Amino acid sequence: MPGTTRPLNGPQTTGREYRNLSEPRYASRSDINVTVTMRDGTPLLADIHRPDSDGRFPALVAASPYPRQMQDLGAPAGFIEAGATEFWVARGYVHVIANLRGTCGSGGTYGFFDAQERRDMYDLVEWVAAQPWCDGSVGMIGISYFAMTQLEAAVERPPHLKAIFPLAVSADGYEAANHHGLLSSSFVTPFLAMMGLTSERSDKLWRSKAVGLARRVLNTPRLHKKFATMNGESAVTMLRQLMRLPHNPHPWDELWLEAVVNHPTRDQWWDERNLLPLLKEIDIPVYLGCDWENVPLHLTSTFATWKGLSDNACVRMGMLGKFGLTWPWESMHTEALAWYDHWLKGRDTGITDGPPIRYFLPGADEWRTADSWPPSSAPHRELALRADGGLSEDEGEPGSREFMVLGAGLGRVKPSAIDPPSALTWTSAPLSEDTDMIGDIELRLVASATAIDTAWMATLQDVAPDGETTDVTAGWLRASLREVDEAASRPGAPVLPCRNAQGVPIGEDVVYRIPLVPNARRFGRGHRIQLVLTSDDQHPSAPAIMNFRHASVGASSLNTVRSSSRLLIPVLSQ
Repeated sequence: MPGTTRPLNGPQTTGREYRNLSEPRYASRSDINVTVTMRDGTPLLADIHRPDSDGRFPALVAASPYPRQMQDLGAPAGFIEAGATEFWVARGYVHVIANLRGTCGSGGTYGFFDAQERRDMYDLVEWVAAQPWCDGSVGMIGISYFAMTQLEAAVERPPHLKAIFPLAVSADGYEAANHHGLLSSSFVTPFLAMMGLTSERSDKLWRSKAVGLARRVLNTPRLHKKFATMNGESAVTMLRQLMRLPHNPHPWDELWLEAVVNHPTRDQWWDERNLLPLLKEIDIPVYLGCDWENVPLHLTSTFATWKGLSDNACVRMGMLGKFGLTWPWESMHTEALAWYDHWLKGRDTGITDGPPIRYFLPGADEWRTADSWPPSSAPHRELALRADGGLSEDEGEPGSREFMVLGAGLGRVKPSAIDPPSALTWTSAPLSEDTDMIGDIELRLVASATAIDTAWMATLQDVAPDGETTDVTAGWLRASLREVDEAASRPGAPVLPCRNAQGVPIGEDVVYRIPLVPNARRFGRGHRIQLVLTSDDQHPSAPAIMNFRHASVGASSLNTVRSSSRLLIPVLSQ
């Protein structure tokens, strides 16, 4: 019926009330498998969902390599991220869901976030703007890869693109696949395999009666509500299961070879897939955001993108708490409606009122605001990695601790008689007062190794009085890529690894700057701050946020950590 929409999962705003929002009043009509021809003649396929009414409407474009036919399935699957079509169409927007070249029936060959993809996004936006059902105002919608294509379009500056809303974005392909030189293997490999699997399936499957039945079941209110607490670990597990199914290796296996084997460090191939230097070209309004849990994939890039847009006159950011972004993605739709009603329909919704940053503070469980990132009122506090395993401002008696990493999978068969552990933990005393951490975090590690290369993997945790431990954030660094841009010398400043590997001097102390992914957390009174350091997270016992794990460096080493090491955490002034 016109004007009816189902309840949506997840938080819908950053804790605010808005005004003059479009009401649901339109029924929907759909045109499927519409051909959109790119400038080089390559046809992309799109499904167009629009109000069942005469007239022209603003359009929201969602583009990705994921099956456009499945975006309304309602399943808690990591590729259903284009947004709730019925929400947008009912409120007077056209929802255009398109497939990138080489995926799900679109012509050409998929290029994995390359320059051709950016040109295609320009052409797609301009094609949409010229259609008889569009009023010429175009925005874009969707999270993750759908957010990445929003930035791709924006840096190309199509004239009719008026604003974007890229939540959970990755602007730099290298950092999405490699964490400061350590391959995010449990993500990259199943990600490419999943795209290969889904891309060669046709409408015979995606629009079949069986899938239609699944769609009806998955969208029943009682079942669908349970998906509101599905997390990233569930999505990665699903991708690993899909890997076992057969698919055409071209171009997916070739892309895996390029990303994993042929280009393990930053080079020209990865430079083509890095939008950060191009962000200065964006002059339209941008709304960024992410959830604090998305440590190993999109969180770092959200803040790097914020910095890259520093010259843009209108950038907002909303940072979400636990389950702020789940699958199928349908959170933050009211916030996005306020954004697009303002920029595409000219309504005064209140979306631009107040400070530009709103963030949920886990632990305090409340919304906060900030005028800048990182907040200027959060100076860094230095905590020593004490030789007795404590974490405090006082280093105590100077000393060291050591742990062992066994390469090439040997860590799974470590003889029990060997004493050095596979990880070290430093824990603070119970806190005497609530401590609000918000901003950039860094580990200044002073350590030696008995191998010419090793990995440093640090996880920051919150330990409650009852012993319950929560992973807050993490940071990674391959030791041979330790040289950084020292021009950014203040504590917590961005750490940019070099492009060329340099062997570790065996047995000698080296000072490493290891950035932990920026985060926010109230460590409550009586809680303890804990740091875990390891050099291999392949074992299930090792902490791994969202269950993202890394390929082993492959070298066995005895690693020694000095008490002169420091954890720098930003503590908000009371």
